[in-house]
Amino acid sequence: MIKMFKRWWAYLTAGANQKFNEKADPKIQLEQAITEAQDQHRRLKEHAANVIAQQHQTEQQLNRALTQLEKLNANARQAVTMADGAAKAGDAAKAAEYTRAAETIATQLISVETQVADLKEMHYAATQAAGQAKSAVATNGQVLQQKLAEKQKLLGQLEQAKMQEQMNKAMASLSETVGQEVPTLNEVRDKIEQRYARAKGMSDLQETSVESRMIEIEQAAQNWEAQSRLDEIRSQLGIETAAPAAPVAVPVEAETPAEGTSQPSPGV
Repeated sequence: MIKMFKRWWAYLTAGANQKFNEKADPKIQLEQAITEAQDQHRRLKEHAANVIAQQHQTEQQLNRALTQLEKLNANARQAVTMADGAAKAGDAAKAAEYTRAAETIATQLISVETQVADLKEMHYAATQAAGQAKSAVATNGQVLQQKLAEKQKLLGQLEQAKMQEQMNKAMASLSETVGQEVPTLNEVRDKIEQRYARAKGMSDLQETSVESRMIEIEQAAQNWEAQSRLDEIRSQLGIETAAPAAPVAVPVEAETPAEGTSQPSPGV
């Protein structure tokens, strides 16, 4: 039962995290990630500072112990020398006192030597730890600088992504219907092209009509010349003629004679 509840809770948590990540602002998440990296670097520096401080503390203790050891060595040599001098002088009491003092100093000397040995080990370990801490801080600092540089790069990519998304949305709206009564761009283009084609066709028809009128005018001029020639012939034959009329445009269809009729020959 507990196992099933854990699995169900993990499922719900994963679903909630997925929905949260889908709706979360990447810029805010990026700031959170950088802030966490900066906090981690700060904590690492604090830890490294404590390790380095421990190194300095053990170094100071070692220096004091070495100074004390040197002093005890000098005192021990002095006590032995004085005890030997008193013994040579025949002063057994002073020789015994100097000997006891030398033994006490020797006991202290042994204790300090043990302390110095321990402090040397501690100082060596602290020095190693301090070196590792400094290296870790330097490495993490480089990583943090890379993350900060990557942050700027990602922010730039995020802005480009937003601009591209807006451009894609704008381009998509050009080929989609805005409303039920609003035509698409393709429909408007087809309508304009259709009107242009119709206007072009009317222009072609007008040009054709002008050409037809030119042909009618040319045929009317030819008919007028023919009538003038006939009048001239009638005048030569002594036949009265009417005043020549102005040339009148004859339709193209009237040029062909009707069936069963004949045109007068020029020699009549």
